[in-house]
Amino acid sequence: MLFRSAKNKFEAVDVIRRLKRLAEGTVTSYRRLFVLLLCVCIVFYMLPPIFRYLFLSTNEEKDVHSVCMDDRLTPYILQNYEYDANIRHVAPLLEGERDYTPYAGNGYIGLEVSHDAALNIKHGRAMQLPIRFQPIVSVLQMGGAEKEATVVEYLTGMVHRFQCYSGYFVSYTLYAHRTQPNVLMQELQITNTRNMVENIELILPRNRLPKSTVRSIPLGAPVQIGMLSYTELEVITGNVQPSPDDPTKLIAISIVKPKLEPTVQLRKRGTVRIVYPLIVEYSKPVAEQQLKATLDNLEQHTIQAMTNLLQKLTGSLNSINNFRQEHINVWADLWATGFTISTSKAENSLNGDRINATMYAVLSQVRSFEFEELNAGLGTGSVAIREDIAKALTYAEGCFDSYHTLQAENLWRDMATLTQLNSLVSSWMLTLEKQGCHNLIRAGASGVIQAMTLSFGSFRFSNQHLECNMHPKFLHRDFHFRRLNYGNKTHVNVTIIVKEDNKAVINVALDRSDRSYYACDGGCLDEPVLLTQSRREFPVKLTEPLTAILYITEDKQHMEEIHHAIHVKEVVEAPAHEQHVIALHKHGHQLGGLPALFWVSVCAIIIVFHIFLCKLIIKEYCEPSDKLRYRYNKP
Repeated sequence: MLFRSAKNKFEAVDVIRRLKRLAEGTVTSYRRLFVLLLCVCIVFYMLPPIFRYLFLSTNEEKDVHSVCMDDRLTPYILQNYEYDANIRHVAPLLEGERDYTPYAGNGYIGLEVSHDAALNIKHGRAMQLPIRFQPIVSVLQMGGAEKEATVVEYLTGMVHRFQCYSGYFVSYTLYAHRTQPNVLMQELQITNTRNMVENIELILPRNRLPKSTVRSIPLGAPVQIGMLSYTELEVITGNVQPSPDDPTKLIAISIVKPKLEPTVQLRKRGTVRIVYPLIVEYSKPVAEQQLKATLDNLEQHTIQAMTNLLQKLTGSLNSINNFRQEHINVWADLWATGFTISTSKAENSLNGDRINATMYAVLSQVRSFEFEELNAGLGTGSVAIREDIAKALTYAEGCFDSYHTLQAENLWRDMATLTQLNSLVSSWMLTLEKQGCHNLIRAGASGVIQAMTLSFGSFRFSNQHLECNMHPKFLHRDFHFRRLNYGNKTHVNVTIIVKEDNKAVINVALDRSDRSYYACDGGCLDEPVLLTQSRREFPVKLTEPLTAILYITEDKQHMEEIHHAIHVKEVVEAPAHEQHVIALHKHGHQLGGLPALFWVSVCAIIIVFHIFLCKLIIKEYCEPSDKLRYRYNKP
């Protein structure tokens, strides 16, 4: 019994001695290395958030005006994120906001949405002739803090303006109507947040037209539109000189607007809604001797147009909503054709925000002739005009005969001011016109958006086919060209995708068609492929000499003969794009999908590991031999 107890005691002491040697020996070094590596990870990954929390975070609550503005803008956050709208705070811009001028127009009239903005009319290739008439109705703020922001909805062609004051807030909606281009619509909603009656002063439209006349016309009976009744119309006539080089030519202008009281009373926690239409018409440049007769004629037309409009808007709220929806439907039809590009995080890259803003600015300065109602004053809406537009849309030969415009920096300039916006629109219209798209421009907004979409991919209509002339080296991002118009009853969708192996492929599908269509890739060496509503995939090929990467036609025989006509010496599949180029667009740097801090951490850990590994090796092999013997021999 004593022997067994002594034996157990000896074994326990031996185990303790072995554990002690392990703790004092090599394992201690590994433990230290592990603890050090863990500390490095904690420092690299935990210190930045802690630093931001301690020194950069702000726990201050937002002021009342900021909360009010956030509530107004919340419905548009998703559209702004998807580049279908642009939110812009006034003085100053918030971080990350895009400084694009809020603009409303329909190709006949247009203006920047600001309380002191003047109306602009068509002159040359853009809406760049201002007339001295400020049409916007605003709320006059008598002191106190305020917040203001605008939202441009590209898909609906409407501009919203929000103001938050002490005690009340105001929402504005403004649009130049698409089906009735002489109509400028303003809708105001003023909401009282206090439990007391408020009297609100309004800034009414201001007229500074030279040699203008103003007269009032009583309405036969009060006209109820929304929450207000109108009893009188104000008729303003005047003129503007289009060019200082030719003072003998003048443009006659006639404006009709309802007479609005300058003060509005708000009930306790009540809301007042104002619907305020304007009719604007103007002539072509005429000689001074013809000015009076032209003004009289315009005045009659504008009065009649306003009378008809008031009759259309009178009644329930549905009549106003229906009138607004007519305008929205035209914009929706225009955007059926379009372009999508994958977002690039590379510095100074062109993305969907600037592309959509530019397309909206151009379309806002071009009329939609085929959607406009019959209007005797403007001479639009006739059957003959509609037939001419249909012919122009189906005859696009020669458009677009140049490089793809995504690489033309001059066509993607800033639009922070109205002058910059008008200059940019003029550049686009000039470029499209001189690159063979004059027939599409003649068709109006429907033709212009077709021409712009063709130009993005250097698509070109030739005698018997549609071809895509983009160079394969530019296909390092995903592109989608939506509803390219091939004839009157055929729409083509073309999608370019960069696959996992960094090679681009082309997918083609028919949106709709009235006959059979065929496609082939670069060189057209393979058998033509019949297109359907399902996607057909084609490789991107590089030819010598350089030719189109895609051909589409309805004539199969023509497709079979193309490769005999382009005379290529060599056709190879386009090489894959370099990984650092793809990574730069996807992640904003060339290090791949993980952040730069991760790679710095990995490098630091590797360096520290090798330092301690070297130290461990030196310690094990350079210590005195007697110490080694003591460590590894039994006692």
